[in-house]
Amino acid sequence: MSPAEEEKSLPLPERWPRASKFALSACAAAVAELVTFPLDLTKTRLQVQGEAAVHRSGAAAGQAVPYRGMLRTAAGIVQEEGLRKLWQGATPAVYRHIVYSGVRMVAYEHLRDSVLGRSEDESFPFWKAVVGGMFAGAIGQFFASPTDLVKVQMQMEGKRKLEGKPLRFRGVHHAFMKILSEGGIRGLWAGWVPNVQRAALVNMGDLTTYDSVKHFLLLNTPLVDNSVTHSVASCCSGLVAAVLGTPADVVKTRIMNQPRDKQGRGLLYKSSMDCLIQTVQGEGFMSLYKGFIPTWMRMAPWSLVFWLTYEQIRRICGVSSF
Repeated sequence: MSPAEEEKSLPLPERWPRASKFALSACAAAVAELVTFPLDLTKTRLQVQGEAAVHRSGAAAGQAVPYRGMLRTAAGIVQEEGLRKLWQGATPAVYRHIVYSGVRMVAYEHLRDSVLGRSEDESFPFWKAVVGGMFAGAIGQFFASPTDLVKVQMQMEGKRKLEGKPLRFRGVHHAFMKILSEGGIRGLWAGWVPNVQRAALVNMGDLTTYDSVKHFLLLNTPLVDNSVTHSVASCCSGLVAAVLGTPADVVKTRIMNQPRDKQGRGLLYKSSMDCLIQTVQGEGFMSLYKGFIPTWMRMAPWSLVFWLTYEQIRRICGVSSF
């Protein structure tokens, strides 16, 4: 059998390992995103309410803060906008995770196995896991930033309608085209800097924690590579990711949601650092953790659903465990 024929006889995961891993992680991420999306919408609404910069600009004159707390926010959305609105913006969110999760998982495994390298005992040093997680998250989020921008802006459409403001978008395609026509290609990457910063921190918490906890358990406890180990590692990763990523997530959400001039420049914040300073000065340090509970409550089940699904899909398709 010739080398070409031998290669064709190999299973798809062996012929195209990176493409296969991209597809598998994208499928797992899509499932996790749809299950936990209402918590993401709730978190976004909490993060943008009470903005000090909006009040200083006079755009929120006479408007009261509509929601207080995660449950009242979710209940308010259902009562005022309808149950289906809890999934408003889900389509671009799924698009985002197909790109983001696919790229970050492939990038992390490539960095771990080929660039940074494991130790002789097949363990992966913690500092290398931190570096790999941050770089993988930053790369994945940069490519997915346009879909994240559309997701954030579509999530706020229901609130605009309640405030008597005209809706900006008719759907996902219209949102992409409108942002592109108003701000050009650069407009699709509005807010990409805090977006990438957040993704680097979240992945330092998610990928690094999951990989480190999982292999620590396998090497130092009687646990084996099964769903129990995956569940413990994913719960730890969700908590650490929420603690590290929430401040950057608040800044990212506010920058992406702010009004812009004809040149695509933000009217409230000049940069992510300016947004951070204005938020802390105007609302206090703990305002950086607005939406932390729904963020954590979303990241914990998201991580659990994603990692369990991802590990099982890899096993079924004959790909080695993560």
